[in-house]
Amino acid sequence: MSDMPAIYPVGMQEKDKALSAMMLAFSGDPFFRWFAPDPDLYVQHGCELMNAFGGNAFENGTAYTSANYEGVSFWLPPGVKTNDALAGQAINKIVPAELVDNVWSIFGEMGSYHPKEDCWYLPLIGVDPARQGQGLGSALLKHALEIVDRTALPAFLESSNPKNISLYERHGFEVVGRIQTGSSPPVHPMIRAAQKQN
Repeated sequence: MSDMPAIYPVGMQEKDKALSAMMLAFSGDPFFRWFAPDPDLYVQHGCELMNAFGGNAFENGTAYTSANYEGVSFWLPPGVKTNDALAGQAINKIVPAELVDNVWSIFGEMGSYHPKEDCWYLPLIGVDPARQGQGLGSALLKHALEIVDRTALPAFLESSNPKNISLYERHGFEVVGRIQTGSSPPVHPMIRAAQKQN
């Protein structure tokens, strides 16, 4: 097996590039494109959405990328949250009126699964559709989870694409629920227990 791709932290000066890479990565995501079905609106406002969910990773030094932004991940350390105000603004721009209530219901249920104790949260991880299947997702997870494990804390994510569940399971995450409302695709909250340090 070839070596894992190298992973690097993303500085604030590269934030826009990383947000664009994440928006591209989610262009085929079943859940995101269910609530953002208009391609023009998705392209116009997708980066705002990615920034709302994961933008606080940049100032905390917990946004990561492969060498050429083929894959990116935005982690939120304990105590750092998504930007609800920005999320509301982006959702108002991108979600069809008939889906807004369902979308907010799903996000509310997603929040109910978040661990109450300190944990790391992975709101977004994505790989360019042209580069999927090349180990970039695994490399991104492995890199960040080594940092997470040094803190001896659990990690949490929601899988918005069922195809990715097996990847997360290989890295120690377990499905703890299934969220679905109306016509939405399922979203699966997943938790990785704190790893004991030797």
